[in-house]
Amino acid sequence: MAFDGIRQAAAVLRGARRIAVLTGAGISAESGVPTFRGPDGLWRKFRAEDLATPEAFARDPVLVWEWYDWRRGIIAKVAPNPGHVVLARWETRFPNFTLITQNVDGLHALAGSRRLLELHGNIWKTRCPDEGRVAENRDVPLSPIPPRCASCGGLLRPHIVWFGEGLDQDILRQAFAACAQADVVLAVGTSALVHPAASLPLAAAESGATVIEINPDPTPLTPHADISLRGKAGEILPRLAAALD
Repeated sequence: MAFDGIRQAAAVLRGARRIAVLTGAGISAESGVPTFRGPDGLWRKFRAEDLATPEAFARDPVLVWEWYDWRRGIIAKVAPNPGHVVLARWETRFPNFTLITQNVDGLHALAGSRRLLELHGNIWKTRCPDEGRVAENRDVPLSPIPPRCASCGGLLRPHIVWFGEGLDQDILRQAFAACAQADVVLAVGTSALVHPAASLPLAAAESGATVIEINPDPTPLTPHADISLRGKAGEILPRLAAALD
């Protein structure tokens, strides 16, 4: 990774008033969270895509919750990496800073991020389909399975956006607004394949923002990025933070 790229990105950030960051599975993988479609993400004989659906939950809520309980057990053993920590610290450095994530593992919040938009939900939260109430639950292992709503007694579900479901429109609106108003948008550890999240940096570019990509490999976003920094988020972000000081 050329030093000039880091220096150029630091200069852009130093002059920015509004910054938005989009993170994807890559930053969590550096902490040890299995990627959704990777071989470590498989469980028993099922594909993740066959379990993360409303239909699967209606058919067998115990099976779906056992899978999520297994995933929660893995995530509970990992910690935020230096990339997460830098992004959390930037909330205080930059007066107008928004962090948007595709990840559901809660590592950004654990690192201290508060100005956070979780596009796909959070594995440490449950939702009552009947009452709409969302609550945090960090029990590992989870008991009972499946959990029930303390208020109405109905089945709770993971507060996750499943296949076949739309994203929370208010969160999505806030994400697009943050990117449209940003001077600089960073895309960190995202494959740029999953929409509508992948459209956020493109929308920012159309609004005149400088787009900085941080990823070990080229992605569909690369041709549209003003600066591409090749490497892991946990290595590049601390170097970028140091260049800002």
